Amino acid sequence: QVQLVESGGGLVQPGGSLGLSCAASGNIFSIDTMGWYRQAPGKQRELVALISKGGSSSYARSVKGRFTISRDNAKNTVYLQMNSLKPEDTAVYYCSAGPNYFNMDYWGKGTLVTVSS
Repeated sequence: QVQLVESGGGLVQPGGSLGLSCAASGNIFSIDTMGWYRQAPGKQRELVALISKGGSSSYARSVKGRFTISRDNAKNTVYLQMNSLKPEDTAVYYCSAGPNYFNMDYWGKGTLVTVSS
């Protein structure tokens, strides 16, 4: 089993920045891919960004150029730096991990990001 604990959510004004982090523990040797998903009120959960152990990353079109995913393999931690935030970025952000994109088996409890003036 793998445990994921997110931190860093909160309230930010439009145009502002916020950073999220997610620390993994447990059977981390089974993990290659880590990432972030989000779920806005009344909407389905959607992919935000993914990163492999080797550092290859991908982004949802809606956040590309504004969000940056990074990873510290020594600390088993994945980060999401969010810049130029918009009200539509308001959501619960979930950390996820798995052996690959198609098997994101582990999920954190989520952290709320609210973008509002």
